[in-house]
Amino acid sequence: MERKNIKRKQELVNDVKENIENSPSTYIVEYRGLDVSKLSELRSMLREENNEMHVYKNSIASRAFESLGHNDINEYLVGPNAFVFSKEDAVSAARILSKFAKKNKKLIIKSALVEGKITTENEIKTLATLPNKEGMISKLLGCLQAPVANLAVVLNEVAKTK
Repeated sequence: MERKNIKRKQELVNDVKENIENSPSTYIVEYRGLDVSKLSELRSMLREENNEMHVYKNSIASRAFESLGHNDINEYLVGPNAFVFSKEDAVSAARILSKFAKKNKKLIIKSALVEGKITTENEIKTLATLPNKEGMISKLLGCLQAPVANLAVVLNEVAKTK
């Protein structure tokens, strides 16, 4: 019986490790005091932008982070924590969690592992202000398109005068 428990725990550690490795960002949030309906609302909001929220024992998460060389994240693994894994970009989860935390003061964003680096609460707030991937691409395209559009306007004006 004990071998099955050890094997099951190792499988969980591997699942968490895999989620961390396959995510541009992993957020640690404390959800103490949030009721089931609020947690369901948060999960739904996260899912809409291809993020996942899971609850694991801190000891399981700690082993997963340690196996990836992030021993210093253990200080955040205290209390009832949930782990949010971004599947597409590092920004969407930060934006959703920050927005939700403003309305629901009981949700505490403790830390995150973004692109392999541990971030602070202030860095997460900064991340949350960035646009999503599509927004960044459209801004880049706008910057690239502006000089061409200006050239077209100038050439058009030159053609009108001649």
